[in-house]
Amino acid sequence: MLFRYKKSFEKIAMGLLSFMPKERELKKLQQTMHIYEENPDWQLYLWKKGEDFVGLLGVEVQEEYFVIHHVSVNPSHRGDGIGRAMVEKIQQTMQGKEMRATEETQSFLEKCPEKKLNYKLSGSLENSIEQKRKCQYGTFFFVVIIIFKKCFQ
Repeated sequence: MLFRYKKSFEKIAMGLLSFMPKERELKKLQQTMHIYEENPDWQLYLWKKGEDFVGLLGVEVQEEYFVIHHVSVNPSHRGDGIGRAMVEKIQQTMQGKEMRATEETQSFLEKCPEKKLNYKLSGSLENSIEQKRKCQYGTFFFVVIIIFKKCFQ
């Protein structure tokens, strides 16, 4: 079951988020958590299986689309379909909004067997953090859509 992040889940969320390759350093992890806590467009969800939280999903919600920035599952629960279940549940929650991925989440979404998991590629979280630093108020996320990787070779 998918639960919206609360401050009381902070340590659990940080632990799950730290499984993401770019979130392993404490300072970077704290910056990311700060974004989710301070910006209402950035929403963090945790997946509970039995008594334990075993997955995490982080999204940025815009008017017509949402971007999946983080998908993380406890290593002992990988391969159980938790990541796919979280993505399916967030699609239901977002009620028909277009789903987009970052470079970090694209490979996971490509592995999801469901054909309905259509998405576009958006800019990275690092770019978003840097943009937020430059513009304290207003929109700080910019979208970069890559149509074909071959165009850049």
